[in-house]
Amino acid sequence: MPVAEINGANICYEVLGEDGPWVALTPGGRAAKEAVKPLARAIAAAGYRVLIHDRRNCGASDVVIDGEESEQEIWADDLAELLAEVGALPVWAGGGSAGCRLSLLLTLRHTHATRGLLLWSVTGGQVAAERLGYNYYGQYIEAAERGGMAAVCETPFFKERIEQNPSNKDRLMSMDPTRFCRVMDRWRQFFLDGADLPVIGATRAQLASITVPACIVPGNDDVHPRKVGEGLHEVLRDSELHYLRTEAEAALLADMSPEEVLADSRRRLASIFIPFLDARAKGAGAS
Repeated sequence: MPVAEINGANICYEVLGEDGPWVALTPGGRAAKEAVKPLARAIAAAGYRVLIHDRRNCGASDVVIDGEESEQEIWADDLAELLAEVGALPVWAGGGSAGCRLSLLLTLRHTHATRGLLLWSVTGGQVAAERLGYNYYGQYIEAAERGGMAAVCETPFFKERIEQNPSNKDRLMSMDPTRFCRVMDRWRQFFLDGADLPVIGATRAQLASITVPACIVPGNDDVHPRKVGEGLHEVLRDSELHYLRTEAEAALLADMSPEEVLADSRRRLASIFIPFLDARAKGAGAS
């Protein structure tokens, strides 16, 4: 697996496809790149080069709990640097939930980095801000306050980071718990401050400044309310809105296993994004 040193962290990445316009896909939550690999394969098979990566603090990449900006903004800056290193700029950037936030921040912070956006499960609202702020950061602050960095290392998430990249243990154990908590609290504030924004991480004015084409597939739950995705469509001047399922199709999910639902969602996303890319990326003669 290729590894690039990006802004002080070793970032694991992979490129699928041999030719065609560049696409970068990022999963939601703190999931590893494998979470979007099936979708990446489908898009690559349609004639695109797709970069997927483990963000810092995710997957097999380095854990680095540091920085003056939010983790979400650091992720966006890392991706911009990684894309530049592999010669993939400008790119069609896409992702769900955290990957959606990253793609929007990449576009806002690195104006010429993106050709367009593929966005699903758009995050917004008070429930999302509080729940994600706790899941990403609050629970680890509690662990550090309870048992120092040894307790953080024993949490399921960070234990997995150490198993996938053993050097992460030394980095975590060398941290002062007070500083760890301070950084995590600052990163959590990104979500709490974004509760009333149209999308967590960006103001309406910032979103309105985005001019690249976007394909938006709203979510349909408390963390990714449908109205948030629809609101993003209203703000982005060159955007298309698609729904993953009709209400009748959604009713059938009760008879499907979680694995079947996930596979079906990936197929549906591919059936939305590939025609959009074919029309807007290949149709524009981009390479």
